[in-house]
Amino acid sequence: MVHFISFPKLFDWTLEINPVAFRLFGWPIRWYGVILTAAFVLGGLYAMRRAKRFETDGDTVIDLLIIALPCAVLGARAYYVLHSWDYYSSHLNELFSIWKGGLAIYGGVIAGILVVLFFGRRNRSRFNILSFLDLGSLGLLLGQAIGRWGNFVNGEAFGGPTSLPWGMSISQSVQPVSILVHPAFLYESLWNLTGFVLLHFYSRHRKFRGELFAWYCVWYGLGRGVIEGLRTDSLYIVGTNIRVSQVVAFAGFAVGALFLAYLYLTRRYQTTPALNLDCPSAQTAEGAAEAKAQEAPAQEEDARPERPPEE
Repeated sequence: MVHFISFPKLFDWTLEINPVAFRLFGWPIRWYGVILTAAFVLGGLYAMRRAKRFETDGDTVIDLLIIALPCAVLGARAYYVLHSWDYYSSHLNELFSIWKGGLAIYGGVIAGILVVLFFGRRNRSRFNILSFLDLGSLGLLLGQAIGRWGNFVNGEAFGGPTSLPWGMSISQSVQPVSILVHPAFLYESLWNLTGFVLLHFYSRHRKFRGELFAWYCVWYGLGRGVIEGLRTDSLYIVGTNIRVSQVVAFAGFAVGALFLAYLYLTRRYQTTPALNLDCPSAQTAEGAAEAKAQEAPAQEEDARPERPPEE
């Protein structure tokens, strides 16, 4: 459905937005999907470009992303359905109708982390889990900053009434409504973009493995927790007025902050090999030893002298 968005106190013009970008063989391709695809691709390209600094390589990034993408979509959908079960319990035929909306970023992030943990355990010689979480945090922040514009074209993820100069009008008619609302999607996009820029430059001075991932939890958790309080379309814990995303966001913020504070104050990262960047990655070293052990029998077989043919 076409909707109209304007910022009356800033500009005189109104944007007419059709959520459908084009049709392919009669099937509507929505701007939301196009924008999320662009976010995923750009975040992935960034991770590939910086892979070597984080103890891995571009091929490993691609392999993991191929696995992570469908898992993240399923996780995001499962998270949303779980917290909207009152509706979906009576509409089971819509459980997988993601084209109608209903993806929660936290479900996708949790699924992505699980993929990294599982993939890392089975591919010890290819990357270090903590370093890859650091790298993934940077790509994720960039992707989230872009992806929030998908909410803009869908006319969703806005906040309650506001009198601020950048208040947004959204309606189904070209005439702006009198009540202006917070452009919450814009707040989160700018917050994520700022976090990405800051962590991108700080990453050159990373002190220990897992540091950037912890900072991601702190930065995104704080921003999302505050911005979620402005929104009018939040998911709630059943039977309460408590927003699910705020609980998860502030919990992530608290855990990340405590983790960083402890390591910065005690400097335990200097004496913990798994965290210390000056120590070889215990995980990748173990994986390399396993790979070398597997190759040894083959090398011994190749080294054996050939028996002369019997006459």
